[in-house]
Order: sequence, then structure tokens, then C-alpha cells
Amino acid sequence: MIHPSAIVHPGAKLAPDVQVGAYTIIGEHVEIGPGTSVGPHAVITGHTRIGCANRIFQFVSLGEIPQDKKYGGEPTRLEIGDHNTIREFCTFNTGTAQDAGVTRVGDHNWIMAYVHLAHDCQLGSHTVLANLVALAGHVAVHDHVILGGAAKVHQFCRVGVHAFVAGGSIVLRDVPPYVMAGGTNSAEPHGINTEGLRRHAFSPSAIESIRRAYKVLYRAGLGFEQAKHAIAEQVRETPELQVMVDFLASSTRGVVR
Repeated sequence: MIHPSAIVHPGAKLAPDVQVGAYTIIGEHVEIGPGTSVGPHAVITGHTRIGCANRIFQFVSLGEIPQDKKYGGEPTRLEIGDHNTIREFCTFNTGTAQDAGVTRVGDHNWIMAYVHLAHDCQLGSHTVLANLVALAGHVAVHDHVILGGAAKVHQFCRVGVHAFVAGGSIVLRDVPPYVMAGGTNSAEPHGINTEGLRRHAFSPSAIESIRRAYKVLYRAGLGFEQAKHAIAEQVRETPELQVMVDFLASSTRGVVR
């Protein structure tokens, strides 16, 4: 299962059925779970733990040190869950001591070629990151998010559940749950992700309530604090809005406008 030309450190912990392609290098502190395949010419290093049934393609770099001048050699980590597809030339760095010390990827993510996850990024599950997406340090992307090709997310920004960011967009503020955003200068809101919500079996009434909440946030002429309070009052009738209320309450960068 391991190509003779691959270099696997004796200290690495690989499940018996892990496949490793030609000329791949796997470092001492790497752990890889069962059913995972790693293509040729990949480099997996650092304190990196990879779960089961992942497909990792050729020429990726996983677990390299952060591109952060403050990094002082601390044993920070990269953790990747299960059933992820990671395509060619992706680069995922480990975390930094200034944050939680870990860059984390959840489960069932579809990550296309040339995607970069900088230090301390937190990527949820069931996301789609198209080609050339780049996440700066400390970015959080929540579950069921789609980021279009070449989208860029500024450090410390968050993208909420079921949000959609158009290709080529520059995200400089938080994108709330359910919101569609786009813009090459600074992403702006463009309605809710109706099609995505339908695909994930949201009821018509829930979608309509989310649409009303969007209008409260962006169309009613309310201040941010007033809008948050108004949306919170709708949670009892529409529990799906709780994630939006929590997201808005914890925003430190402000939301796209």
C-alpha cells in the first residue's frame, strides 16, 4: 500500500490500509486513519492528524509551519476529519500559539485544487471550497458553506452556516448564516441562499422566515443592535434563526453590508 519510493518516517502512525503514492514524504508526527489514500509527490509533515476515508491528491502540502513571523517553533497542529476530498496543490498550515494552536478541518468537505488554509483556520463539515480559494489566518468557515472559485477571506472573518460566497469575492467582514455574498472589492449581501436551503430540506416556511430576517438585517433601515433584537424575537417561531442570532451576537468584525 506504500510505494517503494515514498519516504515515511518510522515514527509516523499509519493505519494498515493507508495508500501512499510515489515520492510522497510523511513526517514523524503524522497520524493517518484507515481507508485514506495519499497521492504521489505529496508532503505531509508537522503534528498532523488525518482521519479515515480521506482522498488526498498529488502535490499537496499538509501540516507545514505557519506563514506567520510570530511563529517560534511551537508544536502546533493540523487536524483533518473523515471523508474529505483534498485536490491537487492544496496547502494547509498548522496553527499558532497566539490562537488555539490548531488548524482544523471537519468531515465530508470537497476541497478543490490550489486551496490555501492558513494558520488557525477552522473549517466545518460538508463545505465546498472551489479552486484557488484562500483563507487567511484565524478564519472560521461553518458547515454547509460554499466558497466560489478564487474567493478570498480576510483574517479573523467568519462565514456562517449555509452561506454562499460568489467566485472571485473578497470577504472583509463576517458573512451571516444563510446569506449570499459577492463582490471583488468588498463582498456585499445579495439575498439568502434559497437553493442551498431547499437542497438541505429546509421547509418553505423556514425559508420564508429566514428571508424576513434578512430583510430586517439589511432592508428595514434598522441599526445593527436593533436588527439583532428584532431577529431574536423571531426565534421562538423559527428555531433555524438561532444560529443567526448567535452569529450576529458574537461578531467582532461586523457583517457584510
